[in-house]
Order: sequence, then C-alpha cells, then structure tokens
Amino acid sequence: MIGDIGVGVQAARRIGDRLVVRADSGTSVRRRKGKGRPVSPRADRVRVLLALGCVDAVAVFDEDTPERLLTDLRPGVRGKGGDRTGADLPEAALLGEWGGQAVLLPYLDGRSSTALMARAAEGSR
Repeated sequence: MIGDIGVGVQAARRIGDRLVVRADSGTSVRRRKGKGRPVSPRADRVRVLLALGCVDAVAVFDEDTPERLLTDLRPGVRGKGGDRTGADLPEAALLGEWGGQAVLLPYLDGRSSTALMARAAEGSR
C-alpha cells in the first residue's frame, strides 16, 4: 500500500501488509503551493511519519505527479484521500497495468497544512 500524507495512516495500513507514505520534497511543494511552503522541512516530516508505528517507509519524491514512484514501487494498493473521486485519479490506469488498484480513504478534515496556516494567520490578527 502506498498512500499520501493526507490519508489517515491507520486506515491505509489496515488495507495492505506494508505502508509506504508518499511525501513531496520541499522543491515539489514550493512548485505546487508557492513561496513559504512547505511549512516543515522534509527531514522533520519524514521523521514524524516514521515515528508512527503503522508506517513502514516514507518515499520522498520531487516530481509533480506520483507516476514514476508508483512504477518503481508497483504497489498493489494506492490510497488517496476521500476529497478526490475515482475520476480524479489519473494514476488508476497505471496501477491497473500490474493489477494494482486505487482506494479512496476518508480524508482527515481540517488537518491540511494549508487549512492550519489559514487558521493560524486568522488567529494572529
């Protein structure tokens, strides 16, 4: 199972025999989300994820899409946050090439770094 940070890791872990969490590098986060991102350095994000007992490994990637990482790891299951729909998963066809599948998991509402930063900015005014 390979999942994203926004997916509940305990839910993701229950689906597969191992859990690899995909984490964007600082460069890819800045490219997609702009200046001032990421909020936490890569090493800190990886350290926190690895401290969770249900996470077996963290795969940091620099690309804008997960296709190369998925091709390299060839997971049987790819977990995505439920804020998406099946139609939003361009990697589903890629996963199907080796019999893998994408599974939508409940998104942990209010825990995105974007939402946390917005709340913090509001509180400081």
